[in-house]
Amino acid sequence: MRASKTFKPIALDPTVRAVRLGDQLYELILARIVKGEFVEGERLPSEIRLCEEFGVSRPVVREALSRLQADGLVVSRQGSGSYVMRRPSEEMISIAPAGSIADLMRCFEFRIALEGETAALAALRRSGDDMKQIDTAMQALDTVIDQGEVGTARDVDLHMAIARATRNKLFEISLKSIFAQLEGGMQLARSLSLRRSRVRLETVQREHTVIVDAIRAEDADGARAAMRTHINNARARILTDSLEP
Repeated sequence: MRASKTFKPIALDPTVRAVRLGDQLYELILARIVKGEFVEGERLPSEIRLCEEFGVSRPVVREALSRLQADGLVVSRQGSGSYVMRRPSEEMISIAPAGSIADLMRCFEFRIALEGETAALAALRRSGDDMKQIDTAMQALDTVIDQGEVGTARDVDLHMAIARATRNKLFEISLKSIFAQLEGGMQLARSLSLRRSRVRLETVQREHTVIVDAIRAEDADGARAAMRTHINNARARILTDSLEP
């Protein structure tokens, strides 16, 4: 086992509440994982060492490590420490707005819960007109894929059309309330997919097709499962450099 590397001292902003300090530390550690300063299988510095290096409390360090664990980037081994499990693509850091990654990952978690139920209710309640709007959004996404474009706006349109099909405005309002994170997460995921290959975006579109087909068939359980799988896959595609295709 190689000796753990030392972080260059970087001051965190002490005026920000602890959870935000945790986010700052999360992104600093993530950046070093991405850059290969900590490789897969390597142990991170201890909690005490991180406290000393960054001048923060253990709750802040634990918040950062908890986020990294929740995202599948590190694993905690009792009595041993935290180890790197996954190295995201360097492109993620270059594309994502500075300071946004922790919030984007939280948004994906929220969307898995919210939009899973949104899709289920859409399957039970959608009207013929709702289905036409969903199909129109799907056709628009097909077009941007054919044109080799990212298509974030069209992706948002599809998810909003599904929310409207629930016949409960609160689902649409909830999505609009996280619009910045929703759009940011989609932009990041779709941009990374497009840089990989057109095949990757076609994979995303096949996931959309499964959702839409379940809604069309009024299959609530199928729509819920397909939406949750799609959003979880989008999150995974951001956080790994090797997910295929």
